[in-house]
This record gives sequence, structure tokens and C-alpha cells, in this order.
Amino acid sequence: MKFIFRNMQILVFILSFSMVQIVHAQEGLISLASPFGALETFTRAENIVSESGFTVFARIDHAAGAERVGQNLRPTMLLIFGNPQGGTPFMQCAQTVGIDLPVKFLVWQDENAQVFLSYNDPAYLAERHDVANCPVAQNMSAALAGLAQAVISP
Repeated sequence: MKFIFRNMQILVFILSFSMVQIVHAQEGLISLASPFGALETFTRAENIVSESGFTVFARIDHAAGAERVGQNLRPTMLLIFGNPQGGTPFMQCAQTVGIDLPVKFLVWQDENAQVFLSYNDPAYLAERHDVANCPVAQNMSAALAGLAQAVISP
């Protein structure tokens, strides 16, 4: 009976990850497959972030930068945004968190033309800066996850 229960747990775990298209390229980096093209994903991200009350600080088109120096790069765009109501308390837990803030969404296309939306998990950042118990980190993780899901949802 214990063997069957353990196998059921493993099956549920595998199925849950096969239904959600999440790729963890590195520890702390969350990447979600987008059903949209790179530009549309980026535009959706910018609109959803702005409509949610965040300030957009910068838009960086890495592929355009590569083109200016005669090099090729698949679509790679960075959206830098934030809100002092979340960022300030996070930095009050550890000022070094400021190196990782404001938060960012990276929209990129892989070699198979699959577009992804990637971001750093604030809970991981809290661990990185030795403030894993900082309460705002979990709230920021949930907020970013919600924004990211809204961006990639048809």
C-alpha cells in the first residue's frame, strides 16, 4: 500500500508539471512558455504591468542592440518595472536586494521559435540575500506569478 501511495504521489507530481509549461533554466529563474510571438508577449507584459499599477522604468531590446553592432540575436527584450510599496520593504529586509530590483520580465525566443517569459523569483532572491523570512518576498513571488500568468494566458 505504501508503494502504491508513493507512486501516485510521483505520478501527480509529473502530471502537474506536464500541464504547466514551466522551465527552470537556473535556480531562481522561472520561465513560462508563451503561446504568443515575442513582440506580442512583450506588449502584453508591458500593458498588464502598467494596468496593475507598476511603474515601467525601462524597455531594452537586446536584439536591436546586437543588430546595431552587426550581430544577430533572436528576439530578446527586457521590461524593467516595479513599485516602491513592495520593493522598499524588501530592501528594508536586506539593502543588498537593491542589486536585483526593480523586477524584470525577459521575453525571449529559443532556437525552436518558442517564446518564453522569464523572471527571477523574489523568494529565491530573499534566500540569496539571506533574508528568507522576509514576508514581502512571498507576496512579491505571488504577485509576479500572477502577472506572468496573465501575460501568457490567451
